[in-house]
Amino acid sequence: QVQLVESGGGLVQPGGSLIIACASSGFDVVDYVTNWYRQTPGKEEELVAYISAYGYSTKYADSVKGRFTVTADYDKNVVSLQMSSLKPEDTAVYYCHNPSRGVKGQGTLVAVSS
Repeated sequence: QVQLVESGGGLVQPGGSLIIACASSGFDVVDYVTNWYRQTPGKEEELVAYISAYGYSTKYADSVKGRFTVTADYDKNVVSLQMSSLKPEDTAVYYCHNPSRGVKGQGTLVAVSS
């Protein structure tokens, strides 16, 4: 079965850091483009980060540029989103998405609050 599973979400204080991960089954996630989206109730879904196949290139939304880093770990077959200097407005459910396979994970909640 082809699927993506996110992990690592949780509650973090403003200014803190968190790493969320996207693992796959049925295919190697690191061999494809992976997009990280986030969704907050009442707001449009936002594409926050992109990593190309094999990790050759990355792109970020202006809202997270300089604070978030997307990486691919070939040994673990995981794509991670490292988030730092977190702000309350970063609170959202974060999803990873593989456009080639048309697969999206169930999401992991990141809550930034004191």
